[in-house]
Amino acid sequence: MTEMTVETTLIDRLREALAMRPGIRLEANALLARYSAARLGGPADLLLEVNSAEDLAEAVSLLWQLDQDFLILGSGSNVLISDLGVRGVVLLNRARRLHFMEATTPPRVWAESGANFGLLARQAAQRGLSGLEWAVGIPGTVGGAVVGNAGAHGGDLAGNIQLAEILHHMDGAEKTSPVREVWPPERLELVYRSSSLKRSPGKAVVLSATLALDRSTTARVQARMDEFNLYRRRTQPPGASMGSMFKNPSGNYAGRLIEAAGLKGTAIGGAEISSMHANFFINRGEASASDVRALIELARREVARQFGIQLELEIELIGEWQDPPQAA
Repeated sequence: MTEMTVETTLIDRLREALAMRPGIRLEANALLARYSAARLGGPADLLLEVNSAEDLAEAVSLLWQLDQDFLILGSGSNVLISDLGVRGVVLLNRARRLHFMEATTPPRVWAESGANFGLLARQAAQRGLSGLEWAVGIPGTVGGAVVGNAGAHGGDLAGNIQLAEILHHMDGAEKTSPVREVWPPERLELVYRSSSLKRSPGKAVVLSATLALDRSTTARVQARMDEFNLYRRRTQPPGASMGSMFKNPSGNYAGRLIEAAGLKGTAIGGAEISSMHANFFINRGEASASDVRALIELARREVARQFGIQLELEIELIGEWQDPPQAA
């Protein structure tokens, strides 16, 4: 994000430029904890809330034209927002339209990037369409799933996606010339919890995605989802969290390593490494983002010291951060 706060002149320019876009809402000094799954985070200088892919494209194009850095926030899962907040502009993506194409072969679903991925999976099940059972408990958005190649229970987005509609800068072009294109999976370069989009932040935005499904029956799909939901309830803690904190190292599991390091149940301030699953860090109700960050650094340090393995974050740290706190 830009180091400068949003000036009044920028707010006025945005209001003027977006006067004919009633689907875009502007809010100054917006508290981001309201939009975070962990209920953590300080204020954004300016929040732009969009409610359609068209409004998202309009807002992004305008911010690029103004040479203004921005951050896109969807469901607020898989992110830890600093207590100091975010300097600059946050785009809150509420573009949630869905369209099922059940007569095609294979059947497909088109979804705007702000659509809830778990809800999409449940709506597919109601239509007797399979292929997204693995996503039933994922709290993030379709756009976030594309960027991070979301996955669970042996499935991931790479196994479903047919194409994604992307707004991006042309190579060598000025920021005033965004291009809207349909990208095939190969161009997204989807790998474990990453993509070409994630590896080049700020250069492209997901507007929508089309996913392939399979024909089945509502009863069969729902039964499979029930199995996954039961497993999730047995193994993952309830409460406010960001989801899995660290990526699983090759041939190992982050939660197992953190537990083996003796950190399961460890608390700092109002944050706790879950006693149910050590790769989940819980806000017990009074946590700060700094409490969670301190637990992150403690887990990294102890796992590296005891096992020689460097844990890599699966979540993203957002906003202004001071030097990592040192946990006792």
